Amino acid sequence: MRLTLIAPLTLAAATASPALCATHDIAAGDGAQTRLQEALILAEPGDEIVLGAGRFSLDDGLSLDVDGVTVRGAGMDATVLDFTGQKGAGEGLLVTSDRVTLRDFAVENPKGDGIKSKGADDIVYYRVRVAWTGGPLSTNGAYGIYPVESSNVLIDGVQVSGASDAGIYVGQSRKITVRNSLAQANVAGIEIENSRDALVEANLVTRNTGGILVFDLPSLPVMGGGNVLVRDNLVIDNDTSNFAPPGNIVAGVRRGTGIMVMANDAVTVEHNTITGNPTAAVMVVAYPRAFDDARYNPYPRKVAVGANRVGGNGTDPQIGGGEQLVALFGGALPPVMWDGLGDGALTVHPDMRGWTLALARQGQGPDEAKPALAAFAPFADAVDRAAVGASTDLDARLR
Repeated sequence: MRLTLIAPLTLAAATASPALCATHDIAAGDGAQTRLQEALILAEPGDEIVLGAGRFSLDDGLSLDVDGVTVRGAGMDATVLDFTGQKGAGEGLLVTSDRVTLRDFAVENPKGDGIKSKGADDIVYYRVRVAWTGGPLSTNGAYGIYPVESSNVLIDGVQVSGASDAGIYVGQSRKITVRNSLAQANVAGIEIENSRDALVEANLVTRNTGGILVFDLPSLPVMGGGNVLVRDNLVIDNDTSNFAPPGNIVAGVRRGTGIMVMANDAVTVEHNTITGNPTAAVMVVAYPRAFDDARYNPYPRKVAVGANRVGGNGTDPQIGGGEQLVALFGGALPPVMWDGLGDGALTVHPDMRGWTLALARQGQGPDEAKPALAAFAPFADAVDRAAVGASTDLDARLR
């Protein structure tokens, strides 16, 4: 263990019991499970746990419940926490403390979620990789990166593949930034669920079932998501067959969905490159299932679709009558699909053509649609841009 003095070396500090932070060096090899979990338990605020290069063969999940700790590896391809032999069904790493930084390591093949943080405010995920190396399987864990019930979340430069629900998921949280990340071969690439003030930008989402999903669900502890800005992302070739376990809400995501907004309030989608998504470039819909939560609004509200670069979408829509629809619209569906539900639900840039299912009520399916070209109100930005995203002071931890 290396001890590093973090208080200023002044006479005042020297006479005032200066705070110390420790660096705990953990190498791969025999006993790694015990040594690493011990370091996570014994760490003090301000400590850094440094994982050496190599493959850590682990047979149980890890947990951290100490504020202000950094867990740092030698790189997302150099330091691998391998949970292939995990005996339990839980997450690989669970974090339940604030001001934690997770960076420069990988998690492979956990039985449950990859890295879950719950009630963990001011958390940073930086250059972390989570992968299920057997490819898209319903037996894979649900979520790769999974912060929930948190405030001030920064996810930057991560990579996730193989999640049977969402690669990068942020739920029931606020002040969120997801940027510069790669989500591929998941059911959903990126999900923002029941969350507010989120910025999703400069990510590559590809070969998922659905690319970027922004939605609200009923009967959760935190309700009323919205004020979400989705911009400057590459949403490319999301064409993987849905491999979610039956009954999961994402099992209903259609193969080839680029960006979907469902039952959310104040969302702007702009300046993305959206190509090669067989069902739709942008989909704006109401929640389709029955529900009994009186707090819940199942309709989209104030969704704004700005100028986006689109092409090659809607050529093989995974909805009833898809072939006839493609023929009706001349070989490909227009890029913006709306189910027709929600008063004043949608404004659209004039360069983004759209169509509607013209459903009459919540709960109807596409088989009851009356498809037609749609005329939308002109684009009007829906978000408070000053409020979206994590606080900029979290950037200091990326150095």
